Amino acid sequence: MKNILNQLINHRTLSQQQAKNVLINLSSGQYNASEMAAFMTVYMMRSITIEELTGFREALLELCVPIDFSNYETIDLCGTGGDGKDTFNISTLSSFVVAGAGIKVAKHGNYGVSSISGSSNVMENLGVKFSNQQDYLEKCIEEANIAILHAPLFHPAMKNVGPIRKELGVKTFFNVLGPMVNPSFPKNQLVGVFSLELARMYAYLYQNTTTNFSILYDLEGFDEVSLTGNVKIISNSSELILKPEHFNTKSITLQQIKGCETVEKAAEIFMTILSGNGTAMQNEVVIANAALAISMMKKTNMEESLSIAKESLLDGKALEKLKTLQKISLQ
Repeated sequence: MKNILNQLINHRTLSQQQAKNVLINLSSGQYNASEMAAFMTVYMMRSITIEELTGFREALLELCVPIDFSNYETIDLCGTGGDGKDTFNISTLSSFVVAGAGIKVAKHGNYGVSSISGSSNVMENLGVKFSNQQDYLEKCIEEANIAILHAPLFHPAMKNVGPIRKELGVKTFFNVLGPMVNPSFPKNQLVGVFSLELARMYAYLYQNTTTNFSILYDLEGFDEVSLTGNVKIISNSSELILKPEHFNTKSITLQQIKGCETVEKAAEIFMTILSGNGTAMQNEVVIANAALAISMMKKTNMEESLSIAKESLLDGKALEKLKTLQKISLQ
């Protein structure tokens, strides 16, 4: 690790193979806590390259505990996090709305690091069981249309660095990797990223896969559609800018979609919105994000997709999927 750190401190980049080797060694516990913290700190201070990102991703996917969902047409709605906006759990709520619309969702997530409450924090608080067992996760997909894939159970490297990331409390390159290493290898992905540079990098890597993808970067700095301004979407076949008007709404303020200071409060907000009792603006932003995924899967136009998402949220279909998941967790 000393040689790698010196290389990076001297402003040199890693080759794809070097990056891959570092993650393999990290996963097998060959580095101590100080070395891992130093390595992650370096990456907070410089841009990650395509070669490095490719090497890191290859290592995590080779080492992961895989889940076979090849019998299902699944989608993952996942953001990198790290945008510093402290919104409520928009992508997780949107995932349940998509599941309520009859679409299979393989939701990859983790505990919050740079935010108060990540996807896994809320799911755990609401009694959803985490597992990497094939039978259990298939049951979730079959009956609830959604399976929660808690990253540390599938990625040894993420488990090893988890405590250090929590202590650092800021985004690291593991935020960048998270959405790219779903252990079920979903055929469809809606990925939110925290910078335009990263959106371009993701698009470059995904174009070399068979994944049906849409990568979004909200130009106000969010890793999801915030409706506070315009959002850039890069997909397999196009690039476009969508305004709030495209989602049949007007622009909103950050304050209207803010999260909270505790996991318990985050779970309370989550349930309020999922029960159809959110504010108009909370509902709008969840529906907008879900509509993008529905459009990808059902090949519907935005008007139709928004209508399907709205029905799923306000008619209780999304809530029913969470209740089913909670019941399976108790079995």
